[in-house]
This record gives sequence, C-alpha cells and structure tokens, in this order.
Amino acid sequence: MAPAKTSSPDPIAADLLIGDERVVQRTAMPARTRASAPMPEDLSGAVRDVLERGGIHDLHAFQREAIDLVRSGRHLVLAGGTGAGKSLCYQLPLLEALEKPRDDRKQTALYLAPTKSLAQDQARRLRELGAAWAMPMLYDGDTPPVQRAQVRKRANLLLTNPDMLSAGILPQHAEWATFLKGLAIVVIDESHVYRGVFGSHVAQVLRRLRRLLAHYGNTHATFVLSSATTGNPVAHAERLTGLEVELVGDRGAPSAARDVLLYNPELDEDTDERDSAIGDAAKLYAELIERGVATIVFARSRKSCELIHRFTVDRLESRDLHELAARIAPYRAGYTPEERRATERALASGELVGVVATSALELGIDIGSLQASIVVTYPGTMTSLLQRWGRAARSSSMRGLCLLVAGDDALDQYFMRNPAELLERDIEDAVVSLANPRIVVPHVAAAAAELPVGSAFDQALWPGGLCDDSLEVLVEQGAVRITPAGGTFVGRGRAGGGISLRSTGRGDVTIVDADSGVLLGTVEIGRAATTVHPGAVYLHRGESYLVEHLDVGNLVATVRRRTMPFYTMPKLDTDIDVVDVISDRRVHGTDMWLRHGRVVVTDQLVAYQRMNAQTHRVMDLVEEHLPPIAFETEAVWFPSPLGLPPLSTVAVLPSDQQQRLLGSLHAAEHALIAMLPLIATCDRWDIGGLSIDWHDAFDGPGIFVYDGHPGGVGITEAGFGRFENWATTTLAMLEGCPCEEGCPSCVQSPKCGNLNEPLDKAGAIDVLAAVLGERSAWAT
Repeated sequence: MAPAKTSSPDPIAADLLIGDERVVQRTAMPARTRASAPMPEDLSGAVRDVLERGGIHDLHAFQREAIDLVRSGRHLVLAGGTGAGKSLCYQLPLLEALEKPRDDRKQTALYLAPTKSLAQDQARRLRELGAAWAMPMLYDGDTPPVQRAQVRKRANLLLTNPDMLSAGILPQHAEWATFLKGLAIVVIDESHVYRGVFGSHVAQVLRRLRRLLAHYGNTHATFVLSSATTGNPVAHAERLTGLEVELVGDRGAPSAARDVLLYNPELDEDTDERDSAIGDAAKLYAELIERGVATIVFARSRKSCELIHRFTVDRLESRDLHELAARIAPYRAGYTPEERRATERALASGELVGVVATSALELGIDIGSLQASIVVTYPGTMTSLLQRWGRAARSSSMRGLCLLVAGDDALDQYFMRNPAELLERDIEDAVVSLANPRIVVPHVAAAAAELPVGSAFDQALWPGGLCDDSLEVLVEQGAVRITPAGGTFVGRGRAGGGISLRSTGRGDVTIVDADSGVLLGTVEIGRAATTVHPGAVYLHRGESYLVEHLDVGNLVATVRRRTMPFYTMPKLDTDIDVVDVISDRRVHGTDMWLRHGRVVVTDQLVAYQRMNAQTHRVMDLVEEHLPPIAFETEAVWFPSPLGLPPLSTVAVLPSDQQQRLLGSLHAAEHALIAMLPLIATCDRWDIGGLSIDWHDAFDGPGIFVYDGHPGGVGITEAGFGRFENWATTTLAMLEGCPCEEGCPSCVQSPKCGNLNEPLDKAGAIDVLAAVLGERSAWAT
C-alpha cells in the first residue's frame, strides 16, 4: 500500500488531528472508480430476475471474470479488499446451479465460514435475494437437535463452519449422501483466516471432505475461496484444498477515498513513558462519536476491548452524553451468541453508532455504514490491518478515516519511526502446516472412522509418507486396525468429535459468575493459566471480575464481580527440553550455529503482579502456584555469541557481570520476538522465548524462540530460514530506539513471564551484533 499524495483531510478529522504532533504520517488514499461488465448472456431468466430485483443490473469487471471461471468448473481464489463485492462471484453461480439439476440429480452448495456470525450474516443476505428455489439453512452448534434432521433432508444450500463440518457432518456422511452426491459448489469464505493452527486443521478437514466426495462419485464440485489480500493467495489456497486454483483480484471494484493516519501517543521525556494507546484510543473514539461519526475500534485483546469501552463510556457520561454512551457497545469472542447477534443487528440498523471489538468483527459481517476505523496497536499482519481499516467507508460515496494508534512495543514504535516500512511493505504470506503430526494424525483417525484409509487417493491427499506414518502411529495407539480395505478406526468414542480446530489443546475453560451461575464466556486452555488464574482480574462487557478458582481438570473458572483499582500480570517459570534437531546451519559469514527443531516447553505460574490501573505501576507481587503445563512445539535457538562465557565461567562471574549476561540475552530474546512478525505471518502473542545462563543444548548460555502453539505452525521455521534478515532488522530497531536503558518500545515485553527482569539494552545490541558477525561481543 504505497502512500499517495497528501490531500486535504475530510472535515471529520480536520480540527481533530490537523497539526497534532502525535500524527506522524497522514496519507490520502484516492477513491477507485468502477469498471463494469455485462451479465452473462446465457444467464437464466430466473437468476437474472432475482438479481435485478436486488438492484444488480451489471457486474464489476472482476466479478464477470470470476463468474465465468466458476461456471466453467474452474477452482479459484478471489483476493481483494473488504466491500469489493466478492460475494456475488459465488452467489450468482450457486443460485444458477441450485436452479438446474445435473444428470437428473438436484445440485447443492456448501458455504463454509470461519465463524457462526459470518455464516448467519450470509444466510440473511441469501434469503434477501429472494430466490425461491434456494433454501439456505444454517447448520452449526446453535442449531437445535430437533431441527437438524430437517436441515439434512431439505437444505440445498448449507451454511456452516469447519468445526461443524469436521465434527457433525463428515462423521455422519451416510446421512448426507444425497447432499454430497449433488454438491456443485464449495465456498470457503474469508479463507485468509485459515492460517496457523486453525488453517492447518481446516486443510485436513477439506481433505476429508474431498475423499468423501470421491467416495460418492462426485468429481464435479467446484471450490471457490474468498480471501483478503495476502502475499500468496494461490499457494495458500492450494495448500488448504490440495487443488490447483486460479487467481482473480478485485480489478474494477469501486472504493471510497480514505485518510490514513499513523498516531503515536505522546512520550514523556522525563520518564521515558509513553501515554497509553488504550487511553488515547478511547479519547479519539469518544470525540468521533460525539461528532456523529460512526466508528469501529479494533483492540488487540479481550481485556483492552473491555477497557476502551469502559473508558469511552465514562468519558461520554462525564460530558452528560448519556444517550450516546448507551449507543456504543463492546464485541468480542467469549460473549454468548445472543449477545453478539444483538450487537450485530443494532449496528446494521444504526441503533448503535460505535463498537469496540477484537478481531471477531474483522470479517465481512454486515454491520452497516461506518465512517471511521481505529486500530489500536499493529495487529501483527498487514492483511489484518488492511481488513480492519477496510471497515471504514465501505460505501464509495463517503470518505473514510483510518487510524493506527501505536502501542509502546518495539514493532509499533519501529513503524512510527519508519512509516514507509509499514505503508509500503508487502502483504505477508498466509502459512499453514501440512505435516504437523499433532494435527494430521487425529484427522487421519477421523478419516479412518469415515472410510478405510490407504487408497492411492489417500496417499495423494497425505503425500510424502504422511498417510502411512499416521496410520502407523494410530495402529500403535490401538486406534486403527489394518484391514484388506485399509486402515479402519477401532478406537473408543468419536474420532472426529474430539478434534479442536482452534488449537491442539484439550478445549476451552468455561468462566462462570459464582454469584449468579451465569456463563460469562470461555478462554482457551492454553491461555487459562495466564488469564483466569486465581487472583486474576477478568473483564466482561466493561465490568471487572476477580477470579476465585481455576479447575483445570473440569475446565471451569469461577469469578465474582468486583470493582478493583488494579490489573494483573502473571509470572511464569519456563523450561525447554530439546527433542529433535530438524535443521542446522551457520549464520551467514560467521561461525555461529543456528538450529531449528522440536522442543518441549513447560510453563508454570508461580506468582502474579498487581498493577495500578491508573498509573500502571507495580502494587505488589502475589505468590500463586498452578500445576505445570507442558506442550511440544518447534523452536529456533542459538548459543550466546563468541566472547560470552560458558557455564564454568558464569559460575564464578561477579554478580554484576552475571546480571549483565542474563539481562543482555533476555533483552535480545524480547527484541527478536517483537520483530519476528515482520518475517513470519504471526503476532508476538503467538511466540514465546527463553534466555538462559546455561542449557545443555549449548553447554552454556543461549536463546530459544518458540512457536506458542503446540506442534508448531511454521513461525520459527520461517525465522530460521530468514534469520539474518530477522536479526538485522531487530538490531536496527534497538539502535533506532531513542531510550538509553531499554523501554517498552524496544526490549520490554507485555507478556514477559519474568516481569521484564533483568534487561540490558546495550548488551542486547552487542549480542545481536556479535551473532551477525559485525563485531565481537563484550568481554567479561
């Protein structure tokens, strides 16, 4: 997204931010005009009538290109921005397919969305088209059991999500035989979301779907993927589906003019502390709402979502704007479906004029006409940033305002010092792993429960020995028996029903209000120890709750509503055991060995800090021990550079030099984690690290950086392959930060299990320079 020439801002921002020194970059993005194309000449009259009743008389140029490909049976991926009109590219062909039988068999269509909300929104839009022959029906976890049999019998247009496809449809495929035999079009909406752990699971689910289609003699199903702009749309789509696909961009789609502002909260030069991004975002949000500008704010976490909403309500009510305060709402995962649907309807109708959300509203749900989008801290990828900004001014008739409010972490501040690095950078690749055994093996087990596994088609779906290796593991576990027909599931329970597509963990922890018994939400088991440990502050819809108990065995956390002047930060003990070295090499131009492989990470909560909610200063440290949680993943690691001492020397170092060694490695680890999202498609919260004064992997001190997801999803593999670029950029970030001792903009981390102690910025610069061979490390 290269900067365009600056032009006069829209009045909604003119007197709000013009001349404000906190705006480090203002870029005017011009509107894009529409290029039209006619409807296909042989389009059926019924479909043409339906579209014309909806006001659709011709097409964008890219829509016509995509529709022609789908009608000819070509698999494709649609890649473009929000509001471009990608939905019509599959809606028209599927309406046409549903109208006409094929080989005397009625045709069906399957729509997959990453969230239930998006599927429900798409069902509403399809019903509004008014095609009497199309019967869009939802089939997800919220569908009452008494309705499911009717859906199986009647639906010719099924809207669901990959979770339900995996657990509720494929295992009962015999009951869906008629639907699968006639399946003409498979739509995979918002396919860019399917990356990392989630995407790796979905790739396996789609392979299971394809083998069942083949079983029922269906060789004509066309796959259509709709994606935001990514760096590798074709390669990603092909890895997800295992099919050859063609690319269609959004050429000819109109877009609104937008003003893009990069906003950096003010730095107190006396304390080297920067104003809170959350606090400044709440002020900007309140100001825009007061001016009548419909606004969406994207927060990084559930906690920051709740805090921004609460601060904004307080600010509006302090100005006696109670009616406006009642017309904004928070929206995030963990709310009940009823709460989320009510917020979506109120936004679409205009009843609400503002919302602060997590990534849950990043996708293409229709939430009405919003004019401004505020993204609070860089979301980890350009794809997500552009999707969130794209929520502003989806109508080409208005001018949008897009802001990025920087946090004080290293990556955000690097972009604030180097705006072109953000605005001109390439879109990242979307990464999925097809070989993670923690993901592949359970799906092969599920496939074996659906049909015996081992055919030539199965070997093609799981190439490179994956099929046979997975079967071997399952046979050893007693879950599969090899029969003349192939590997057959003989284990207990439902093979597909126990797979969580969102993680490789055991499931979600339910959060319950101890006073009322009301279910407040859920949190992944992998995050439970750091977010709902006893004594933690949990926020829900602007209210604070104190966690009283966490029952890991039964996956329940109990909380009580309390007003508290603090928030909490966990302190963890982390240990790493190396399981296997996958690759190793020397860092270019040096004798430094870099390794990538499989490790076991063990985390244990030992205490937590209570932080003053107003000053963000430490109040006290509370001891709290939870049982250790261990998981296997992938990591990249290297020893401390030449010149730093091995164990025998560390043991006799003076305490100040030992502290400097530990602080230097710790600060370098933090900095590397902060900058890895520039190399791999991830967020810093997807990454963990350990710096240590001795480990047997080094026979001395060194640094580990690991994937935070069990099994690994390619994050550190990307870091290993591009380590020189990664380390060089990290070193430039450290040297460019104006602080002297180290700050949140370079070496301090909001997720540090050691509460950011000890840290030595100057030592980290020396460590990275020595790793790259630019100079010798400091002598001890």
